[in-house]
Amino acid sequence: MAGFSQGDSLPELRVTPDAGLTKRYAAASGDPNPIHTDEEFAKSVGLPGTILHGLWTMAQVARAHTEAAGGDPRSLKRLEVQFRGMGFPEQEVVVTSEVVEATNGTVVTDTVAEQSGNQIIRNASATVELG
Repeated sequence: MAGFSQGDSLPELRVTPDAGLTKRYAAASGDPNPIHTDEEFAKSVGLPGTILHGLWTMAQVARAHTEAAGGDPRSLKRLEVQFRGMGFPEQEVVVTSEVVEATNGTVVTDTVAEQSGNQIIRNASATVELG
């Protein structure tokens, strides 16, 4: 991540959650809410189908930053996000970040996670220490 300056973009992260992700994530995260795991239940409460866990999407934002910093998760010093929309399995999530501040080996980014043009996370801010 060395050499990033204000206005630069971090490498995009593109990931497509498979159909079974929400069930696996529900078990791993301890969040069994049926809006994430049961298609018919999700539809019965007015959703178009099961939705991604917001924390899974947040994890992709964290992943984009740690990958840009060489893969060391300790490089991510701070992460704040706003959950702003629903994400869905089997649709690509694209995480983009712009450096808004670069000083003394640390960058601060403004980040968005989109799916089909819908910002499911926006106004995210991350502080990453460069290696």
